[in-house]
Amino acid sequence: MDIAEIKSRLTLAQVLQHYGLKPDKHLRLHCPFHDDKTPSLQVYYKTHTAYCFSANCRTHGKSLDVIDFVMEMERCSKHEALSTCVTLIGGGTTENAPPAELRSRTALLTNLFTYFKNAVHNSKPARAYIAFRALDYTKLAIGYNTGQFHHGARKDEALIQACVQVGLLSPAGSNSRHPSAPAYKPFAKYCLVFALRNGQDQVAGLYFRSTLNDSDQRHFYLRDRQGLYPGYPSPETTQLILTESVIDAATLLQLPAITEHYSVLALYGTNGLTEEHITAIQALAHLEEIILWLNADPPGEIATNKHGQTLQGMNSQWRMTTVSMPAGEDINSLVQTHSDPQIFIDLLAARTDFIFSIEKENMAAAGSSAIPNGDEQPKLYIDADAVKSPPKIPPRPKTKPAAEPGITPTIPPALDTTNPFKIIYRTETATYTVQGGLPKVADHLKIMLVVENASSGQKARNRVDLYEDKQVERQAKEVSERLQLRRDVLEADLYRLTDLLEQHRDELLQQEKQQSGQPPYVLTPKEKAEAEAFARKPKLLKRLNDLLGGSGIVGEERNRLFLLLIAISHKTTDPLHALIQGSSGSGKTRLLKQISDCMPPESVTRLTRLSDKVLYNFPESYFVNRLLCLEDIDGLSEEAEFAFRELQSNGELNSATSIKLDSGQITSGQKTVKGPIASLSCTTRGEIYEDNMSRVFLIAVDERPEQTARIIDYQNGVAAGAINRNDEEKTKRFLQNFVRILAPHSVVNPYAGRLRLPPEAHKIRRLNDLFQGFVKMVTVVNQYQRSKDDKGRLVTALEDVELAVHILFESIVLKVDELDGSLRQFFERLKTHLEQTHGKHYLTAEFTLREIRQSLGVSKTQTFRYASDLVRLEYLRPVGGHMNKGLHYRISYWDNYQAVREKIKQNLEGQLKALKSEALSATATNRSTEKQPESA
Repeated sequence: MDIAEIKSRLTLAQVLQHYGLKPDKHLRLHCPFHDDKTPSLQVYYKTHTAYCFSANCRTHGKSLDVIDFVMEMERCSKHEALSTCVTLIGGGTTENAPPAELRSRTALLTNLFTYFKNAVHNSKPARAYIAFRALDYTKLAIGYNTGQFHHGARKDEALIQACVQVGLLSPAGSNSRHPSAPAYKPFAKYCLVFALRNGQDQVAGLYFRSTLNDSDQRHFYLRDRQGLYPGYPSPETTQLILTESVIDAATLLQLPAITEHYSVLALYGTNGLTEEHITAIQALAHLEEIILWLNADPPGEIATNKHGQTLQGMNSQWRMTTVSMPAGEDINSLVQTHSDPQIFIDLLAARTDFIFSIEKENMAAAGSSAIPNGDEQPKLYIDADAVKSPPKIPPRPKTKPAAEPGITPTIPPALDTTNPFKIIYRTETATYTVQGGLPKVADHLKIMLVVENASSGQKARNRVDLYEDKQVERQAKEVSERLQLRRDVLEADLYRLTDLLEQHRDELLQQEKQQSGQPPYVLTPKEKAEAEAFARKPKLLKRLNDLLGGSGIVGEERNRLFLLLIAISHKTTDPLHALIQGSSGSGKTRLLKQISDCMPPESVTRLTRLSDKVLYNFPESYFVNRLLCLEDIDGLSEEAEFAFRELQSNGELNSATSIKLDSGQITSGQKTVKGPIASLSCTTRGEIYEDNMSRVFLIAVDERPEQTARIIDYQNGVAAGAINRNDEEKTKRFLQNFVRILAPHSVVNPYAGRLRLPPEAHKIRRLNDLFQGFVKMVTVVNQYQRSKDDKGRLVTALEDVELAVHILFESIVLKVDELDGSLRQFFERLKTHLEQTHGKHYLTAEFTLREIRQSLGVSKTQTFRYASDLVRLEYLRPVGGHMNKGLHYRISYWDNYQAVREKIKQNLEGQLKALKSEALSATATNRSTEKQPESA
């Protein structure tokens, strides 16, 4: 068994298990090769390597593969280590195993890359594209993937299966010409190929650059991406250039004046600084300077800022510099128009040092609820003394660099997908138009195809399945006769069109699979410091409530703080849920939107409606620790309501479903969507949602005339310009940052069970569970002011319990009351109206619905619905009148709602007072005990 085969079959996990070593959750170990008090050995399962970051270790500076690890553990020779590795694998090769050169990923990719390099010599389009990119394939190792590497004399089952395993091929149903034989779809067809090498300079991965698409999907990597381009930097490297792409790195590798003094390493795009890059850079013991040479566009500038901070944080001794490029240019685009290498030498010589710093600004007065001035991003400050005069870039020449003799450097024609329902493919011979879009299933490619003669303008229209070779051949024959075009050219164009459409469809399907959520937001040091300082000040919840008012939420002082805490609970393992009740036009949806705007956008999904099964079709992890907002649940179907309820209660949806494979075969499968979620939803008829209401906190929007007046004053202030909407947006951004710094700590509540909720409450079991969860949430928000126990859990303070009771009071009362929030508000206003109108005869007063809606300012529809609900619940009864002319009503049950509220309030306040007295007594006892002298 050779070395490559051992590395391909023996995993680092097996080696660690053999020696009884178990990494922690961060994949770190106490290094076994030196006296290690803190874990300093990092394990990389992806590359099956380990690296010790301690300078005291004998392996420091060396990335250990499985063989090296065994050598160091056994303190033996390499030959002895190889024997141990073979034993760990389980002996020699097994019967009927594929050849050794196919069992090894590196050996397989090495052989295939050799084939891809040879394909360049045989492909005129490949050489044309390479010349267009101003690259020299005689100096660089560049390959070209025609997608034919598994055909003809190379058609070998062992090779095919090995290619499937690494991702170069994927099954694609049956062969149209030989139905009994399987068909395979090649990966990254018509792409340039570059080798990615591991620490042993072996081909560990491949990078593919499309020659057809320069706008959308251009870059492809094999699954389990491994290796770096052009390889791991030399251990003697003192100055390292990082480029944004492989093409840019290849461009610099052609310039001896640069490669003689600098090592070059390609990132994989603006977000492509991987763990393998970091490991390789950290292993450079002599490294003095890292040069960030990224594109001169906004993404490139952001990436320079981000990666510069990351690398500077790894080693403050490294000099960090950046190369300034002409606006909108990258290294390769510059070489296409300026072939003189002196331009790059001058740009490199003019690189600048940069220092990341945050300006100090004055904070608001202590205890103020104003927002710290912290919405600016970190700025890049450049030492003026270190800046050299930038080189003058000559104007673009009118002609492109000279191409290889006999080759016109033109880009092969690509699809025009501007209109997805009218895809156009143009060649010198004809224009091909796909009308009506593409099918989404993978077992056919039936399209409506229009072929137009480029010279005469004549057209031929036919429906054809491009996956059926006989149909394609017949189509080429018929169109050639009708449009007077060469049959062989048409047939070649159609096969080329098939590949392009197939690639475009795969890109569309891949985009559909991607999650629509925003990427995580990374707080700047200044933003984090400001948010943490705000979290440490006393009376945090009051100051948060003041900020909510500053964000544009008028009134609703108790409700808005209540909803904010429920929304923040999306970060915890046991999130909370709220149902906002209110009549139509009462502002409940606006309140929901304003609260959700104060949450980090990357953690919020706000929907207007749900179809029956849509929740089952989200990506599996999409809803994990997410806030789901439904603007109106009144229109939900029973199926959608059930799915929403299960996601709230169980934190997971599981459904058995039929799945169509790429081959077209139908099979059974299980679809899982994981939570947990926190949720906010609105309704005008909360009383009918019995199951939903027992799972959520009930919140009734304030519909009193005083609140209406406040809202109108706010609206007038906005219209008059007296209210600064920019300040409101700034407040929301600060609240978002505050939520981002909160960690989902576990909480222990020593007061749980010592405060009892009213036994009259509806579904008291679930209400008590919700209450305890809300107390925990108050503790989590106050985490910067709370102590932890010996298990790292936050300890709830009595203040947290008192705040929770105060905020939850209205929701607790609603749970006791059999009327929902908006109906209770209407009934109380009705009783007040009768008392004021009829004096001491209010108990026997009769009224009509017309009188009530005109007096209370409620719409006809809303008044009728309220009256119907109150009659059904036996609070009102008709006593006369006529259905056509209007009924007369009288209150049949005049309850004392205020007395019930007062009773609940006194009960809860009495329990809190007793708890406070106990706490004070315990504190006094502890102090007296501490003051007593010790006995002799």
